[in-house]
Amino acid sequence: MSTHKKVAMTKLIFISADHGMAIVYFLQSDVVSILLNSGINIVLLTDDETKDKIEKRFGHSARATQGRGNLIFEGLRLKQANAYAKSVQPLLQWLLAFLRRVGGSWRINNEAQNSHIREVWAENSWKFRIGIWIPAALATIVLRSSRLARKALVQAQSRFTPHPGLYTDLFDKYQPDLVVASTPGWRIDRYLLREASQRGVRTATAIVGWDNPSSYAVPGANVDYAICWSQIQKDELVNGSDWDPKRVFIGGMPSYDGYIRKTWLMSKDAYFLKHGLDPHRKLISYASSFVHFAPNYPNVETLAKIVASDSLAEPAQLLVRLHPSHFQDKPVMFADERARIHTLEQKYQHVHIVRPVALGGSLGYYSGEDMDEKASMMAHSDVFVTVYSTMVVETAIHDTPIIAAVIDTPGGWNSVHTISKGASPVRDGQPKKFSLSLMEIGEWPTHQRFRLAKAGRVAENEQELVKELNAYLQDRAADARYRRNFIDNEITFTDGKSGSRTAELILNFLGED
Repeated sequence: MSTHKKVAMTKLIFISADHGMAIVYFLQSDVVSILLNSGINIVLLTDDETKDKIEKRFGHSARATQGRGNLIFEGLRLKQANAYAKSVQPLLQWLLAFLRRVGGSWRINNEAQNSHIREVWAENSWKFRIGIWIPAALATIVLRSSRLARKALVQAQSRFTPHPGLYTDLFDKYQPDLVVASTPGWRIDRYLLREASQRGVRTATAIVGWDNPSSYAVPGANVDYAICWSQIQKDELVNGSDWDPKRVFIGGMPSYDGYIRKTWLMSKDAYFLKHGLDPHRKLISYASSFVHFAPNYPNVETLAKIVASDSLAEPAQLLVRLHPSHFQDKPVMFADERARIHTLEQKYQHVHIVRPVALGGSLGYYSGEDMDEKASMMAHSDVFVTVYSTMVVETAIHDTPIIAAVIDTPGGWNSVHTISKGASPVRDGQPKKFSLSLMEIGEWPTHQRFRLAKAGRVAENEQELVKELNAYLQDRAADARYRRNFIDNEITFTDGKSGSRTAELILNFLGED
């Protein structure tokens, strides 16, 4: 039976898009437009401060259908939601959130969750460790061993639903038939999903993050359906946090349809002109990542010195893409590293920095406004370098060689070499900022898959980085078949129609009795 025949034309969906990846997933793919074209009304809830900008930027293209569905933008009340989290038994809410993040079953790779445990230990006082962390660690062992304990945790979180609800007026006004969020309550969307569940409204999650099922584990709300990228993610959801396999569906990754269809791709000449790049030099790009765990500066500085010295097999230039966290004023170390990277641009020839434009509000930078920049950077680079970022998946789609550079600074963020004179990431007598060696994170689930797939190379020092850069500069096709296999496994569908598949799945959820 056709999906469209099963769905009444008066159905209405809430879609929660509380961060940049969700904006791209829903509004810059075919998901929303196909739903509208099927006659479905959509209320898209997003950051209150930038709601009007998002509607102006993306609303018109999403509405450009011949269907009868309406698209309405509403605020997610993020300030009120965060205020509730911080004012109503905040310690207990924090504890439940910590347990769900690290309490995934032993049946999956828990290395990313283990790193979070270490982070919480390192960044809190001894009083906190004894009173909270140690009992939480013991509870984590129980959670990882017991499906019943994980189920009880999901139920325990439900008590923390604001009354009256944060979204009561929206539920009363629109009477949604389905609520779709970009996580199953791992973020602040938990309050929306909990209120929906308590009202008996069906709920679904569309996983937008590559590492989310393995890094965040147990849901923060009762959610009926899940749409994920691949069989790998489905296995993580089923084995790690007890999802019913009959309610987990593989839709691919709609956000990447634009890459596959070359929707956002600028010409090489136009892109090089935009950044003042030399068309006669090879382009090495670097995308910052993992700034919360370790500085990126050693990687960037090493690359800057390499291209400036002209010691590679081909004359080259460097283009650096900063991480969203680099634009935070607090903690000071992120802004400081951003400033130091900009100094490299002034110090070394052939070093360039991408200067993004932010939508503003809580979404910050890289919220779907620069997909042409991102796509063109990956497509026109001769070698792409990062630290196991999700961009290794995106870059593999463009069939560009990839290197994971994991050059460490001894002491990480707590090293005096990573901060400017007079600035300190910690106060006297307080716990230090947690730092994790970049070489240690290779066993995280997604990072391990990248390495085992041989989709790119790993460089732990300058000598290895030069070696791998030269290998790819001399043979761009090297590892191409491994990149293709990697993509097939990670996003499943490479025909540019994942948005359509995902929309059809959502329509099926609406049509079920």
